[in-house]
Amino acid sequence: MPRTPTRKDRRFPLHLHISVLFTLLLVLIGIVLGLFNYQQNSQIIFSSSAKLFERIQQELQKDLRHTYQPINHLLSMLVLNRATQATDLEGRLALLEPMAQALRDNRKLASLYLGYADGDFFMLRPLRSETMKQLLAAPEQATYQVWSIDRSETGDEAHYLFFDDALNLISQQQRPLQAFDPRSRSWYLSASSQAEQITTAPYVFFSTQQVGTTLARRAGPTSILAADLTLSDLSTTLAQHQVTANSQIILFDAEGNTVAYPDSARLLRMHGGEAHLTPARDLSPELATLLADGPDAPHQSILQLRERRWVVSRSHILEGGPQGLHLALLVPEDELLADAYRIRWQGALITLTTLLLCLPLGWLASRIMANPLRALVLEAEAIRRFDFDYASSGHSPVLEVDQLAESMLRMKATIARFLDISASLCAETRFDTLIERILQESLAVSAAHGGLIYLLDADSGRLQPHGLFLHGAQHSLDKHGIRGYDKAASQMPTWLQQPANGDKSCIASLGFDQAGDYRSLLQTLDSPRVHLVATGLHNHKGDRLGVLVLLHCDHGEPADRAMQSPENVAFIEAVSEVATRCIERQRLLDRRKQLLDSLSN
Repeated sequence: MPRTPTRKDRRFPLHLHISVLFTLLLVLIGIVLGLFNYQQNSQIIFSSSAKLFERIQQELQKDLRHTYQPINHLLSMLVLNRATQATDLEGRLALLEPMAQALRDNRKLASLYLGYADGDFFMLRPLRSETMKQLLAAPEQATYQVWSIDRSETGDEAHYLFFDDALNLISQQQRPLQAFDPRSRSWYLSASSQAEQITTAPYVFFSTQQVGTTLARRAGPTSILAADLTLSDLSTTLAQHQVTANSQIILFDAEGNTVAYPDSARLLRMHGGEAHLTPARDLSPELATLLADGPDAPHQSILQLRERRWVVSRSHILEGGPQGLHLALLVPEDELLADAYRIRWQGALITLTTLLLCLPLGWLASRIMANPLRALVLEAEAIRRFDFDYASSGHSPVLEVDQLAESMLRMKATIARFLDISASLCAETRFDTLIERILQESLAVSAAHGGLIYLLDADSGRLQPHGLFLHGAQHSLDKHGIRGYDKAASQMPTWLQQPANGDKSCIASLGFDQAGDYRSLLQTLDSPRVHLVATGLHNHKGDRLGVLVLLHCDHGEPADRAMQSPENVAFIEAVSEVATRCIERQRLLDRRKQLLDSLSN
């Protein structure tokens, strides 16, 4: 029955891991950068939109202020004219010239008029359009219309007087008295009860059906001077500030009635035969939802309606009535952030394109990094087969892989060298030659400048020196005064006692003052200080056979301590184990030969 593959068996090549990781990192970076850019761009757009909304409010407020201030000054000047106190039409016509000049200077003025306590009324209206002339049945040459209402004990009369641009009377028409009494109008009632000038809330003018406000003030004890100011230009101003195609901007009063709207045709609606301001909530569902929050709604907010988000800005404008006006701007979030969406998708496209272009590069880079590892695997298999002639993997651009290759090369050389040393030592059949060969090989593998071996005499228990090599040449032990040591001798150096008693190898540095018996060796090596490694010679039973001592001259360079590195010491210990077995084997052979010789004799 075939074995089911486990998770441990499902392994993949390194270059595949690197390629996947490289791809995931690119995707992650693309997503993070895309989201970051989108958030930053959205923040910039929202911030710019807030500044834009504020600028629109400031422009409207400035427009209203420039509209109202001249009229305020005009009324303040006209009330000083004595003709405002006249009691009949003849006396009031003295106001014709200053009023006409005021209408010429202020194109937003729809009319100037006086209301009296006895119900009299005197109005001067400019006829600026053909529509207005047709509405009032004015002559073709007429430029101004005077509407006069006189109430007296003999009867009430109403007249239309038409004047040309030079204020020459063109025609006079007697009109039926309409149901109009200035004393019942809000502007009259408000102005008569206050000493200061008043401004009414926006409303629909009685005669022209235009949206505007009235500014009024006392002209005397029995008269009120007023001016009708049209607000039609505000709708044009709002239309100029249409932020996006479907954005909505509206100006409304405290009652929620529309004062200005880009589509001016929707400002008025008929009810009971009369024109009224359209409630702002009837213009669109978005405005209805906005106004449902009341006047205390936040200035900046997000409105969710019909699965669409709207950025909403509300502000209060002081001019335009006793309670001021309210400006609302609603912009669809998707239209406002269209550029941010575009940048986000462009960023995603750029990331995807970069990913597609970088995938081959990532694959190539991963192969370049993985090939040396694959070569190291083959080299390790060759070492496993004891094939030390297999070519090395070479260098890698990755530091760790290159270090591993170097370590593999050194390991192969070390194992090969160890096997060669083992074979060489095992091939020796003479004890003296074996000792020399052990020292030569130990000096070669450790790069030491000198060395000697102490062997334990089985009969006396003394450590006796055998073989001395300095700078690759054999020297006499007696000439240098190298002596042996008793097992319990107190003069035995500490660095020699430790390996001689079966402990681990000892590493030490000896100066000329601490060298003792080795001073002659330091003089021969021409070095004031040596680095020393002493490793014990122990058989497989743990019995002590002796100590191998290696010396390296100190020339003041960092490489002088290389012999004392853990790797070098471990290799020396491994060589010493082989040497111990060879020495023990040679001793047994020598004893057997002696025994045979004695038996033959």
